[in-house]
Amino acid sequence: MNSNEIDIHKELKKYFGFSQFKGLQEQVVRSILDRQNTFVIMPTGGGKSLCYQLPALIQEGTAIVVSPLIALMKNQVDAIRSLSSENGIAHVLNSSLTKTEITQVKNDISAGITKLLYVAPESLTKEEYVQFLQSVTVSFVAIDEAHCISEWGHDFRPEYRNLRHIIKQLGDDVPVIGLTATATPKVQEDILKNLDMSNATTFKASFNRPNLYYEVRTKTKNIESDIIRFIKQNKGKSGIIYCLSRKKVEAIAEVLQVNGISAVAYHAGLDAKTRAKHQDMFLMEDVEVVVATIAFGMGIDKPDVRFVIHHDIPKSLESYYQETGRAGRDGGEGHCLAYYSYKDVEKLEKFMSGKPVAEQEIGFALLQEVVAYAETSMSRRKFLLHYFGEEFDSETGEGADMDDNVRNPKKKVEAKDQVLQLLEVVRDTKHLYKSKEIIFTLIGRVNAVIKAHKTDSQSFFGSGAAHDEKYWMALLRQVLVEGYLAKDIETYGIVKITEKGLDFIKNPSSFMMSEDHEYSESDDDAIVSSAKSSGATDEILMGMLRELRKKVAKKIGVPPFVVFQDPSLEDMALKYPITQEELVTIHGVGEGKAKKYGAPFVELISRYVEDNDIIRPDDLVVKSTGVNSANKLYIIQNIDRKLSLEDIASAKGMSMDDLIKEMEQIVYSGTKLNIKYWIDDLLDDEQQEEIHDYFMESESDRIEDALKEFDGDYDIDELRFMRIQFISEVAN
Repeated sequence: MNSNEIDIHKELKKYFGFSQFKGLQEQVVRSILDRQNTFVIMPTGGGKSLCYQLPALIQEGTAIVVSPLIALMKNQVDAIRSLSSENGIAHVLNSSLTKTEITQVKNDISAGITKLLYVAPESLTKEEYVQFLQSVTVSFVAIDEAHCISEWGHDFRPEYRNLRHIIKQLGDDVPVIGLTATATPKVQEDILKNLDMSNATTFKASFNRPNLYYEVRTKTKNIESDIIRFIKQNKGKSGIIYCLSRKKVEAIAEVLQVNGISAVAYHAGLDAKTRAKHQDMFLMEDVEVVVATIAFGMGIDKPDVRFVIHHDIPKSLESYYQETGRAGRDGGEGHCLAYYSYKDVEKLEKFMSGKPVAEQEIGFALLQEVVAYAETSMSRRKFLLHYFGEEFDSETGEGADMDDNVRNPKKKVEAKDQVLQLLEVVRDTKHLYKSKEIIFTLIGRVNAVIKAHKTDSQSFFGSGAAHDEKYWMALLRQVLVEGYLAKDIETYGIVKITEKGLDFIKNPSSFMMSEDHEYSESDDDAIVSSAKSSGATDEILMGMLRELRKKVAKKIGVPPFVVFQDPSLEDMALKYPITQEELVTIHGVGEGKAKKYGAPFVELISRYVEDNDIIRPDDLVVKSTGVNSANKLYIIQNIDRKLSLEDIASAKGMSMDDLIKEMEQIVYSGTKLNIKYWIDDLLDDEQQEEIHDYFMESESDRIEDALKEFDGDYDIDELRFMRIQFISEVAN
């Protein structure tokens, strides 16, 4: 059947009700109707599925669609059945069917009723299915989510590797259609090779989603307040929050619910019924927010998701692109906010260390790209599109100003000479190295790889020592995006110089670079503000609170930290509590403490708010879930009974460290705990007195300082127990 003989616009209107095609759809449909092998790379929301659904509905025979996810298949089958009076027009063939249902599917295919058959790759390995499909007319095989074939894809599935072999059994002339929503040049090459369709006509749509706004913020310990604030500022809008672990998904969903946000959890550990129910609640807008692991959204087609938040950084930029791509599919607003801390990256690396070496290398390379994206200070859109092999003009491109870096640019410095130095080192080390070794060569650091190639004896070794590793990393990333260097496709990660780079060496020209963002550990404790973490704590008020704390402490003869700790003051300078009730919602302030020391503080804050016409953020009170309160009660009661702390910990399934943390929270919030009975077994009276006097005279209650002071005389736990006893006696 030739595409020119069919009025495909008429068919489009008849089946889907659209009067025109979107983007590349028409060309793809014609290619399939002409029985060409076809490869389609089209971002989420580009109308990928219509590309194979329409030709399947028009052509003779049944099209086989291979898809990795049962939820996705069900969704699509329902959608196609709604287009036709025949229920059998589309079927699923997978492990969830009964014998009777399988017979029904086979009868409908034989009778020519079924136009689309959705199968999981493992179903195609069953001999009986293959034999049956050989006996009927197959119009074509479409492989959706084709990146699953490539181990460089973000969702590698080994069973996809055998597809080519199975398709060959169905007949030599069955056209193959590969479709994916994300594929870097490396993955594209892998897919074509694996499906043995290097002759395929390739259609690649632009990956630019101009309506999405990209932002990366530092992840601090106040991330929950930050997320709640963000959602409350976007009241009434639908959003998705992605977390890496199921446990975190549950915890965040609970915190949101406690804080008056309608949210549900979604992850693979929930039974199918609950998952389907939560998915429907989200689609029907009974809840505003879904907190999910990456399992969610495969096949979720909600056009008006207004924000996607990454609580944890994803494992690859493909995942990030796919997940953020669920926002703003209707072309409306879509805010993509990711929280980044290098600790998360280290966690993911640890996670990979148990895997086979080849897999580790790939995983590591993909993760480094995510780090580069988070830390870069250049246009995020340009960086992302370059990763997918697409050029983008950050001045005139569509959506050019839609990210935090472009709106808050870092200052740029001339780096012409450094670019020249970098390019020459890549050239002169004969394209042997990945980014890390190139930078080591520049700053003069030796490792095993460099030693093996004797690079450390070359004249250019250490030639860039005037700048540090961070500087060179930032420059290298920007030079890659500008196309002077490229990462080799075959040996992923090896950096090579391009024609454009060689030209630069001959005729160097200006190159303005901006240094990467630094997400330092010290930021981790800072309280992050709304919109653009502008250091939300009110510094003037903070100074006044510190003065007041000093005065109060002096009056009663205790160190300042006994009254309130720094994080409590910071929280006051963020939330402006002006009553005793509000003071209790402050980090580390319990009722006891509020009663004992609170009055002068709320008085000062309320005067300050009035004098400076400050609008107080009413919604900043983040309530915690009730899980811990039961624990706290249990701990207090059993310490009163003088029960062994080890027994208390094991009864609650806690480590000793967790128990100490809980006890610290209890005493710092103003409740008394008398653990002298426990300390008496560890330290004699003199030792206890020595530590007590130290805390009494010390400026700070930091255990690190105490460890330094006693220089190994006491271990961490002994000092922490003593601090708990001290705060309990002196402060409460």
